[in-house]
Amino acid sequence: MTREVRYHRLRPAQATERRKACPIAYIPIGTLEWHGVHNPLGADTLQAEYLAELCARKGGGLAMPPLYYGEVRTEALVDISTDWNKDVTEYMGLDPGCFSPERFIYTAQQQYENYQRLLLHILNEVETLGFKVAVILAGHYPLIDQARAAALLHNRQERLSERMLAWATCDYLTVLDKYDCAGDHGGGWETSHCMAIDSGMVDLSLLPPKGERVVGAGGRMAPQDATAEFGVKIFDDAADIVIKEARHRLEHPHMYRGNGRTMRERLWEKE
Repeated sequence: MTREVRYHRLRPAQATERRKACPIAYIPIGTLEWHGVHNPLGADTLQAEYLAELCARKGGGLAMPPLYYGEVRTEALVDISTDWNKDVTEYMGLDPGCFSPERFIYTAQQQYENYQRLLLHILNEVETLGFKVAVILAGHYPLIDQARAAALLHNRQERLSERMLAWATCDYLTVLDKYDCAGDHGGGWETSHCMAIDSGMVDLSLLPPKGERVVGAGGRMAPQDATAEFGVKIFDDAADIVIKEARHRLEHPHMYRGNGRTMRERLWEKE
């Protein structure tokens, strides 16, 4: 069996072989957003994509192409925050009003609804490719609720009895009980992830001395303390949980069908 796990890089026979061996699809979603001067703008999606590939390599299945676009661009972004907007736009040579609602053809509510439809449509597309379980991995934390809502809507279709089950999560949600620094924005957690993916994407020398204000980034772990080794470890720990959730759904689908059951988690701990 081919070692490549990215669906879009495989020939039909290769993708079919991997899918038949383990019909789980990992769907990474994120955005393009400021994550400090030291991290790449695609940090959210890059992390979700890496986790998707790691899950497929360690547990079987396939990683689907990442989604960078389509989310709400007028809310829940550091770029538009009143605390950071001026700093971010000045640094990037942009008009401070470039992210204002007036610049977009859809209202925030319409953007939410459009993105919800997009995620639901993606799940439907993935199902048509023969998968039995799909896991949406949200790299941008505000997307998790929309991802779970899409998964729930997909799972609640009346004709689902033998069809694909969907679930959604973020990396940090899987390991909250293990790390007190789990989850941040451009802080030590996400910076360590980016360093684990490709240390060349991160430049810690751009950061001010530890303890000073870091534009558009922060968390319980300072970005100056980030290491690739820590990033590898927390990626591995998150992947192990995601794989258990996905495989349990594959092996025991009846436990996730019916009213109030489709988003249940950690049932594998009780076996």
